[in-house]
Amino acid sequence: MVRKKSPGKARAKIGARRVPMREFSRSLPMSLLRAREAVMRHFRASLRDHGLTEQQWRILRALASVEMIEVTELARTAFLLAPSLSRILRDLEARNLIERKVAKADLRRGLVSISAKGFRLMETVAPSSEAIYSAITRRYGARKLARLQAMLHELERSLSELPGDGAASETGQ
Repeated sequence: MVRKKSPGKARAKIGARRVPMREFSRSLPMSLLRAREAVMRHFRASLRDHGLTEQQWRILRALASVEMIEVTELARTAFLLAPSLSRILRDLEARNLIERKVAKADLRRGLVSISAKGFRLMETVAPSSEAIYSAITRRYGARKLARLQAMLHELERSLSELPGDGAASETGQ
């Protein structure tokens, strides 16, 4: 009996090429993206239950830690590109979760803050979020998680000293 190869496997073999670099699956950006996906998989349902996307939650989290912030600084802080941030801010403002103002000193500068309603929503989501963090900590281990966060912070700090374009990225590619 002759076995036929599945079309997907045949295409993968035909398209495979040897490139003089590490395997795609072993690249640092892909490893970080896979780890991020593994973590975020646990948070998405909770955010969805509260009518939030990951990016909206990221913005609310960033805004909750400051009194007010410039839009360009918020984009850097939340690692979002300006066009995406603009759309997300419109959505959050329409839901009265944030407040936007124009800087008096420079009318071109937009300022953003979390509203009382946005803060109340965060207080509603927080217990679920903290329960997920606790489950991740139990599963992975508190010491290992603390070491991982320290290592990631150190990696970020050491790479910030290298030349680069410094542009915010939504995907980390």
